[in-house]
Amino acid sequence: MLEQAIKDQVTQVFSNLKSQFTFQVAVADKHPNTNELTGLLEDVAACSNNITTEVTVGPNLSFTILKNGEPSNVTFRTVPTGHEFTTLLLAILNLDGIGKNLPDEMLTKRIKGINQKVELKSYISLSCTNCPDVVQALNIMAFLNPNISHEIIDGAINKEEVEALNIQAVPSVYANGQQLHVGRSSLGELLTKIEKQLGSTFKPAASESKTYDVVVVGGGPAGVSAAIYSARKGFSVALVAEKVGGQVTETVSIENMISVPKTTGAELSANLMSHLNDYSIDILENRLVEKTELIDGKKHLTTSLGETLITPALIIATGASWRKLGVPGESDYIGNGVAFCTHCDGPFYKGKKVVVVGGGNSGLEAAIDLSSIASEVTVLEFMDSLKGDQVLQDKLKQLSNVKIITNAQTLSVDGDGSQVNGLTFKHRATEQEEAIQTDGVFVQIGLQANSKVFADMVPTNRMGEIEIDAHCRTNVKGVYAAGDVSIVPYKQIVIAMGEGSKAALSAFEDNIKGVLSAN
Repeated sequence: MLEQAIKDQVTQVFSNLKSQFTFQVAVADKHPNTNELTGLLEDVAACSNNITTEVTVGPNLSFTILKNGEPSNVTFRTVPTGHEFTTLLLAILNLDGIGKNLPDEMLTKRIKGINQKVELKSYISLSCTNCPDVVQALNIMAFLNPNISHEIIDGAINKEEVEALNIQAVPSVYANGQQLHVGRSSLGELLTKIEKQLGSTFKPAASESKTYDVVVVGGGPAGVSAAIYSARKGFSVALVAEKVGGQVTETVSIENMISVPKTTGAELSANLMSHLNDYSIDILENRLVEKTELIDGKKHLTTSLGETLITPALIIATGASWRKLGVPGESDYIGNGVAFCTHCDGPFYKGKKVVVVGGGNSGLEAAIDLSSIASEVTVLEFMDSLKGDQVLQDKLKQLSNVKIITNAQTLSVDGDGSQVNGLTFKHRATEQEEAIQTDGVFVQIGLQANSKVFADMVPTNRMGEIEIDAHCRTNVKGVYAAGDVSIVPYKQIVIAMGEGSKAALSAFEDNIKGVLSAN
């Protein structure tokens, strides 16, 4: 079933396994996917002397993984091909204590703090690009905490169960029978939701502190660039982020990375993490900075896990978040019809119908940009008139394939469970609802810099962007800002990477001059 080249790669991946593993398969005699599942698992098992396969008769189709004869808390009710093949391989590695995706010590303590029984079920599709991250995060929780179990359920194989729950989007996660989450997510976000639903014995270790030469807050292109440049200068470095990759992970395809003709957000995020791991950088994922203080010129940062990080040099690279509509369907279809950046995602709507929500400058510029790509562009503005500059309005009115609707309140983004196919809005003057058929929705109601926690430390403009000079310095010695969180124009990946390296080089220069912790 597996091509020889893939088998060779899997053999290499499993070359350092220490434990003995068994795929314990239970399948119904006449299940249509029996041969596919057993063939796949036998091929994977053949790649390592540490893996065997046992097949028994079961009610449907499932398998679990035994480690040294003991069953794990994860059950696969799927044939893990497609995007979930990596999930299968990582499950073996993670059970053996291997994998760069494993959480750090503090996050592990937090996972083990769940002291009630939790039965997690994730409903997935093998073609879903968002599902693996969610599934792998839930697997890790189950491997680390015996109170947590996880079933991975393929909707295509288990249609009746999916229809009974009226699941319209994947991944859909249930905890003890209650819906917990739908759509893209991270380990930290999922864990927080479980804690809120079931409680936790974990107590943040407020007394724990660590000192670094440089602390970078933010895991996007700017933050990763800053961390790598700092490490290359010999600094001890910590990077604090919800997730390495940041907003990049929400981009399906990237074709404007110079020298890299085409990549995806997931691939770029993985490459960012891989590059970070080439250096002695403490990567503190799945937490936020919740408090900042200046004490004798040193910057004291308190994270959501209670850690205190102390540093003379702080680089803020927390990026910006697209303002969202907050309507049903919007979050479910991010990356599958809901987009925020015309520069990044516009080319994928060539010859298609799109809706732009927002009549300010960003919305009008997006509509003009898309008019040369899409077959039809509809602009929806909440107020009774467009708010963008007159020159943009005049340009827009000259475009024959652009339609403008004002006084329009967006009610929902509609889709078929995997892709956007429409949008529903209300004419505010008449209260009449109308549905538009569309292939994509571009939300253009502005960006919000993720600077709130630093607002008392450094100055920001009315947009919340941190004010910096040409060298990424703020007006506070030893505090720098880079990328989308700053006032730097043009929010692009390549620009953010350059700004991150610039901030690190400025910190290095200030360190040489001895001014990092000056009051």
